Amino acid sequence: MALRLMMKPPLSSSKGLLFFYLVVLFSCSQSIDAQTNQTNATTDPSEVRALISIFQQWDLQAPDTWNISGEPCSGTALTTSFSEFEDPSNNPAIRCDCSFNASTVCHITSLRVFGLDKRGVIPDEILELPYLDFLKIDKNFFSGSLPAFIGNLSRLGLLSIAQNNFSGPIPKEIGNLKKLYLLYINSCGLSAEIPSSFANLKEMRIVWASDNAFTGKIPDFVGNWTKLTQLRFEGNSFEGPIPSSFSNLTSLNSLRIGDIYNGSSSSLDFVRNLKNLTDLVLRNVLLTGNFPSYITELQSLQKLDLSFNNLTGQIPSTLFNMNSLIYLFLGNNSLSGSIPSQKSETLQTIDLSYNFLSGNLPSWVNSRLQLNFVANNFTLNSSNIRVLPGLECLQRSFPCFRNAPRYANFSLNCGGPAIIADGIQFEAENRTLGPAKFNVTSTQKWAVSNAGLFADRQNQQFVENNGGQVRSTNTPELYETSRISPGSLRYYGLGLENGPYTVRLFFAETGFPERTSGSWRSLARRVFDVYIQGARRLRDFDISKEAGGVQRAISRNFTTNVTANHLEIHLFWAGKGTSGTPEDGYYGPSISAISVVPNFIPTVSGIPPSNPKEKNHTALIAGVTVPVVALALILIFAIIYVKRKKEDDDEEVLLGISPRPNTFTYSELKAATEDFSPSNKLGEGGFGPVYKGTLSDGRVVAVKQLSVASNQGKDQFVAEIATISAVQHRNLVKLLGCCIGGNRRLLVYEYLVNKSLDQALWGKQDLHLDWPTRFNICLSTARGLAYLHEESMPRIVHRDVKASNILLDAELCPKISDFGLAKLYDDKKTHITTRAAGTIGYLAPEYAMRGHLTEKVDVFGFGVLALEIISGRPNSYNSVENDRIYLLEWAWTLHENNQLLSLLDPKLVEFDEDEALRMIRVALLCIQASPSMRPPMSRVVGMLAGDIEVTNVTTKPSYITDWDFKDVTGTFMDESQTSIPSDHSGSDIKSKNKIISDADDQPVLSPLNISGFRESFGEGR
Repeated sequence: MALRLMMKPPLSSSKGLLFFYLVVLFSCSQSIDAQTNQTNATTDPSEVRALISIFQQWDLQAPDTWNISGEPCSGTALTTSFSEFEDPSNNPAIRCDCSFNASTVCHITSLRVFGLDKRGVIPDEILELPYLDFLKIDKNFFSGSLPAFIGNLSRLGLLSIAQNNFSGPIPKEIGNLKKLYLLYINSCGLSAEIPSSFANLKEMRIVWASDNAFTGKIPDFVGNWTKLTQLRFEGNSFEGPIPSSFSNLTSLNSLRIGDIYNGSSSSLDFVRNLKNLTDLVLRNVLLTGNFPSYITELQSLQKLDLSFNNLTGQIPSTLFNMNSLIYLFLGNNSLSGSIPSQKSETLQTIDLSYNFLSGNLPSWVNSRLQLNFVANNFTLNSSNIRVLPGLECLQRSFPCFRNAPRYANFSLNCGGPAIIADGIQFEAENRTLGPAKFNVTSTQKWAVSNAGLFADRQNQQFVENNGGQVRSTNTPELYETSRISPGSLRYYGLGLENGPYTVRLFFAETGFPERTSGSWRSLARRVFDVYIQGARRLRDFDISKEAGGVQRAISRNFTTNVTANHLEIHLFWAGKGTSGTPEDGYYGPSISAISVVPNFIPTVSGIPPSNPKEKNHTALIAGVTVPVVALALILIFAIIYVKRKKEDDDEEVLLGISPRPNTFTYSELKAATEDFSPSNKLGEGGFGPVYKGTLSDGRVVAVKQLSVASNQGKDQFVAEIATISAVQHRNLVKLLGCCIGGNRRLLVYEYLVNKSLDQALWGKQDLHLDWPTRFNICLSTARGLAYLHEESMPRIVHRDVKASNILLDAELCPKISDFGLAKLYDDKKTHITTRAAGTIGYLAPEYAMRGHLTEKVDVFGFGVLALEIISGRPNSYNSVENDRIYLLEWAWTLHENNQLLSLLDPKLVEFDEDEALRMIRVALLCIQASPSMRPPMSRVVGMLAGDIEVTNVTTKPSYITDWDFKDVTGTFMDESQTSIPSDHSGSDIKSKNKIISDADDQPVLSPLNISGFRESFGEGR
C-alpha cells in the first residue's frame, strides 16, 4: 500500500530521486540484502493509517531513507544496525519486522522522534502500533498528561520520553509493561508518587527518573529490579530513607540519588553488596552514621559523592588507595580525624571541605591536584601554605585578621578581569577553578571556593562567557562573564570590619535559550539557593524568571551583619531545575558580580593600594605624619597610664579585659537616661532595671543598672563584660560599653526597638509575627546559640534561654541578650558542675536537679522557646483546657496523636507546613530527657534550615509524666535551700524566676514532684 504522509513534494526530480535511492541501496549491502529478501512484504494497513495520523498531528515528514516508493517498512526501516537507526539524518525513524505471515506482512516495532521540537500530545493512534517495542520521543515539547493507554503496548522494552513538557503523575498502567527494561523519564515534568504497579517491572536495566517532582518514599520494590545497571533518582522530592532492599541491586554500576530533605535518615549499609559500582552519587540524602570501611571493597568505583550529609567518624586509610577511584566528594559532613597519609595516583579530585578534620596535611598534597580542604581544623605549616596558599585563612575559625580588621568592602567581577563599572572598581576573579578548588587573593581580602563535578558534561568549564549580549543594564561589561558551579560555590570576605553591610549580587542568564522559543531547550531551568552568613536569602532562585528573560541583567540587594571579621556568600544547587537541558551537565548556580559595601563609616580604608603617581606624594605625607602621630600616641598612652594609676581598684580591673570595652562616665549615662527616669524604664531583670537612653551623639542605647543589692559583685560584673566583649554575632545583643566606679555597675547595650520576643508573642505590643518571621526568629536564635557553643572564643553556655531574653530589632531580627548568667567552660571538660541559674519552664532537668551544666542545657531551653514561638503562648498558660496548660505536655500529646499542626498559633493564617512540622520536630528533639539525645545547636541549625534530616523523635520523655506540674512559673533550688519570706511576694516576677544559689537571695521552691523528677534524671539519661 502506498503511503501518503502529507509531505511536501520532493525538491529534486523523479529521476534524481531514483538515482539517490539507487546510491543508497547499493551502498548499504546489508540493508539491500534484507530488503531483497522481503520484497513482497508490506506494512500492516492499520499501522500505516496510524502512522499517517501521528505524523500529521506532530507535523512530521518522513525522510526518504525509509519511505521508499511510499512504503514505510523499506530502506533504513529494515536495518538491523542500531547505529544506522539512530543516525541523526534518519529522524524521525521507524523500524519494522517483516517476518509475519510468511514474511509478507511488516509491523512497526520502533518509533523514534528525537529532538525535533515537536509539540502536541501523545495521540491515541499510538495504540494502533501494538508491535512497538521501542518508543523514543525525548527532547521535544510534548505536553499534557502521559496517557494511560501506553500501558497497553505490552511489547515495549524501551520507553524514552525525557525532556518534554508533560504534567501530572505516571499512570499506574505503565506497570503493565512487564517487558520494559529501559525507562528514560528524566526532566519531563512528571509528579506524584511512583505507582505501586511498577513492582511488576522486574526486567528493568536502566531507569533515569531525575529532575521531576516525584514525591513520597523511594519505593522498596525498586530493590526487586535486580537486573538494574543504572538508576538515577536525583532532583525530585522523595522522602527518606533509601530502602535497604537496594542491597539486592548487585548488577548496578551507576547509582545517583540526590536531595532528599524529608523523611528518615539513611544508612550506607545497602552499598556493601554493590560490588560493580563505578559511579555512586548520594548527595544531600540524609545519610548518617560512621563512614563505612566496606566502601573500599567497591574496587570498580571511579566516582564517589557523599557530600552534604551527616556522616561521622574517620576516613578509612584504604579509601585513598583504591586503584580505580578518580573523584571523591565528602564535603559538608561531620568527618573527623586526619587525612590518610597515602593516596593512589588515580585519585585526582578530593573535596573534604566543611568537616572537622584535623592534624597535618599528608606529604602527597600538591598544587597539581584538585583539592578543597576549606573549613576544617588542620595544623598548617609553611610548606602546606606554599602548596595550598590561603588555606590558613579558610579554616573553621577563619582566623585571618580576626579582631584586627583590614578592609571594609570588596567587589568582584566573577569569572572575569578587573573592570570599573558604575563607578565601582571590581577586582578580577578569573583564576582557574575546578571541581574541588579554592582561591584566596594575595591580599587575603576575599576568597572563593567550589565543590562539585558537572555530571555527564565533557567540558568541565566553570566560567560562562556571553560576549556582552546582556540587555536592560547600563553596565553590560559587568555581565560578560559569570562564574558557574555544579553544586556549591562560596565567596568569602576576609578581614572585614564588623558591622552592617549591603551585599549586592549581580545575575544574568546567558546559558539558556528564551522560554518562549518553543524549543525543548527552552524547558531548561537554572534553580538554586543563596545563603548569606548562613541564612537563606533566596530560595529556588531562577535568574531568567526573575529578570523576565535570558540575557537580561538583574541584581539583588541584601543587608547583613559581619561578625568575627568574616562574610560568607553561598550559592547552592539543591537539585532543583534541570540538569540535562539545554545540554547534559548544565545546571547549578551562576553569578556575574558581587559588591559588598559598609552601612557605616569604617575605621579602616578598604581601598585598593594607590597608583604609582600617588606613591611619592603619599610617601612624603607618611614621612611627616607618622612621627607626629607616633609621638602623640606616646604622650596619650603616658597620660592614660598615669591616670589609671590614680584610679581605684574597680576601674583597674578593666585593664585585664581584652578586647577592652568602651567606658562611659556615670554622668554621661545619667544624662542619657534623664537621671534614670521611670518613664525611660524598659524593664527589670534579676540584677536590676534597664533604661532607655540617648547619648550625646544621638545613639539610642539600653543601660542596665545593676543594683547595689544584687549578688553580682565586681568579679561577676567583670566576667560579664569580658564574656560579651569577646563575642560578636548578628544574633547577639552588642555590648557598647560599661561604667564602673565605687558601687556603681552599669552596662550599655545597643537598643532594640521592638523589645523582647515574649512581649511580641503574647504581650501588649502590636506586632504581627507571621510565619516567615517566626521561622526566621527561631532559626536565627539557633544560629546565635550555635555560635556561642561552638565558634566563639571562649565557648559560652547561656544558661537562661527564654523568650524574654530574645530581643527584636527594627526588622524583627532576633538577638540573644542577658549574658549575666552565662559562664565560660573549658574546652577540655565534658561538663561543669555549678550552681544552677535559670528560669523554670526552660530549665533542663539535669541542670535543675544536679547543677549539671553543658551546652545541652541551652538546647533544652531553645526547644521550649521554639514551641512557644510556634504556638504563640508561654510554656504555662492557665486560660486553656487542663490538658493544654503545660506546653511541653500538650506538644508531646499532639505528637503521639499525629496532630502536630494543631500546636500552631491560631493567628497564623498562612504558614509553610513543611517548615512548621520540621520546627516542631526539632523542638521535641531539643527537649529530650537525656542530654546526649538532644542535638547540638549546629545540627539544630542544619535541621531547621532543611540542610540535614530531622532525626526521628523518640517516645515521650519520662519527665513529662514524672513531673507533677503545678506551677512552672515558680522556681526551685537545691534541697538545702529554703523558701523566701512572704514579704517578697510582691517582687518582680522575673526576679522570682531566677535561680540564684547565694544565700542572701533565695527564691521560692516550686511545688514539683522532686523525687520522681530526680529518679528520672539521676544520671542524666
